[in-house]
Amino acid sequence: MDTDKVKIFGARVRVEGTSKLAELEKAEKEKMKAKVEKIKAHGINCFVNRQLIYNYPEQLFAEAGIMSIEHADFDGIERLALVTGAEIASTFDHPELVKLGRCDLIEEVIIGEDMLVKFSGCAAGEACTIVLRGATEQLLDEAERSLHDALAVLSQTVVETRTVLGGGCSEMLMSKAVDSVAQNTAGKKAIAVESFAKALRQLPTILADNAGYDSSELVAKLRSAMYSGMSTVGLDLYTPGGAIADMRELGVVSSHNYTLTLMEANRA
Repeated sequence: MDTDKVKIFGARVRVEGTSKLAELEKAEKEKMKAKVEKIKAHGINCFVNRQLIYNYPEQLFAEAGIMSIEHADFDGIERLALVTGAEIASTFDHPELVKLGRCDLIEEVIIGEDMLVKFSGCAAGEACTIVLRGATEQLLDEAERSLHDALAVLSQTVVETRTVLGGGCSEMLMSKAVDSVAQNTAGKKAIAVESFAKALRQLPTILADNAGYDSSELVAKLRSAMYSGMSTVGLDLYTPGGAIADMRELGVVSSHNYTLTLMEANRA
């Protein structure tokens, strides 16, 4: 949407006088006006462009009651198209083939010292933007990691509900299964299998240590309960001092993907 390009790719245009230059500029404006007319034919009231929108086309859009937004970043425009139900168009010759996006409100908001364009009530209805602010880059990086972890948990526990029992229950169950394999494994391989079973028991140990409880005592009790046939027990770290409880009753779950990785390592 640039109307001021007298020089294109380093080329020079020679004219005999200022009148010829005015004719050249007029031709450029007419060409830009024709492009704006094609955009207007789509029946839109907001036009988002990845690059600059110069004064003349912006004026034409304003006269037609069309909001124009320039310099939208490439990743942002793809997400915007996804949530508004729009289709990114590079040409405007066939308005009937272009899918338009919709939202309820477009407004400018100020966050800190930055002016942002906010799209509300998008057609998808399931999209939002989370803005993180902090005093230092290290603080922002940590906040972003924490937010990513929280979203990952939500995707596994709410969206697709791919979970297993937590509190060290799943790892202890796998450790029990690996121990049984070690008993039937001959030679030095049995040592490696036993070591993997011991590694699986490290997760409930770490959970107890992080809570400030006696991990040796709690993990020993958990292992004893598991070998007694209580396959749904785990560490209840909400109880002072820690305890062994039924994870299904407490609603303590863990991500399926993490446990699946351990099970694949077990089979290997």
